[in-house]
Amino acid sequence: MNFLSDNAVPASPEIMRALEVANVGGASGYGDDQWTEAVEARMRELFSEDVSTFLMATGTAANAIALASVVPSYAAVFCHRESHVETDECGAAEFYTGGAKLALVEGDHAKMTPDTLEAAYGGFNRGVHSAQPRALSLTQSTELGTVYSLDELAAICDWAKSHDLITHMDGARFANACVSLGTSAKAMTKDVGIDILTFGATKNGALAAEAVVFLRSELAESFPYHRKQAGHLISKMRYVAAQFLAYLTDDLWLQNARHANSCAQRIAEALPERLMHRVEANEVFLRLSDQEKATLRSDGAQFYDWGDADSDEARFVASWATTDNEVDQLSACLRKLGG
Repeated sequence: MNFLSDNAVPASPEIMRALEVANVGGASGYGDDQWTEAVEARMRELFSEDVSTFLMATGTAANAIALASVVPSYAAVFCHRESHVETDECGAAEFYTGGAKLALVEGDHAKMTPDTLEAAYGGFNRGVHSAQPRALSLTQSTELGTVYSLDELAAICDWAKSHDLITHMDGARFANACVSLGTSAKAMTKDVGIDILTFGATKNGALAAEAVVFLRSELAESFPYHRKQAGHLISKMRYVAAQFLAYLTDDLWLQNARHANSCAQRIAEALPERLMHRVEANEVFLRLSDQEKATLRSDGAQFYDWGDADSDEARFVASWATTDNEVDQLSACLRKLGG
């Protein structure tokens, strides 16, 4: 019963087959190949003709270099206190921007609001003595498995634009959020005012494939140079592109996410009174004692402790590869714990 992470499961067979096909013959390097061209065309279909797409191998690099391309070293980037760019990227955003400050924002269930953003913004009012607000980065779905509604996204983007800030979406689990809301990629980004998207595929079936999508293409001018300087312009780009092309073909990205979300809902139904956050994507957070965690692990369940040491929080992540049998076994174990 592997519920450690959606990073801890295999790649989708469709993506592995696409890599085998791409591995025949030669192709130009650095993205000048038919696979990359096809992915760029598909992104224009998903979002609009006026987008620029750049393929990457890791989400951390995608987030950090995207921000570095639009944020100078003296600037501030607003993000939630629980955000991946703050807690799990080893200062990558600060490193690649050359020193820009991450300004941490509060908010229940890992979600920012215009009010919590305004409260954080108020701390940057000392002119030349303060870092200069330049951008905000939000995560969809969030690090606690919740999902911003379209209205919530629009409100945040309206607030950002009223303060002349660029909006970045960390979409490591972008597909899960689209499925949760029953909406399109464009409706959840460009239509509500997102400027830059990190479109993740690795957690949802790819081997190593992420994309930075500039929904305002004029913002992409310097990104190619930042990516190359950072060492993330991959010479054999066709292998990243082949993954993404398979991911976007026949809605594999949505099918995988739909399955993962459904598994998470089934797990949540097994012990609903212990839920710590709404289950809106593919992550489930439960309040469990140390003894209950030990019991689950002795029964074969794999999961991570979460939060502060005394929070009694446990995280279970479902994926495209999660089986019905795994969900049934875990659900039975959880029901034995009772309320």
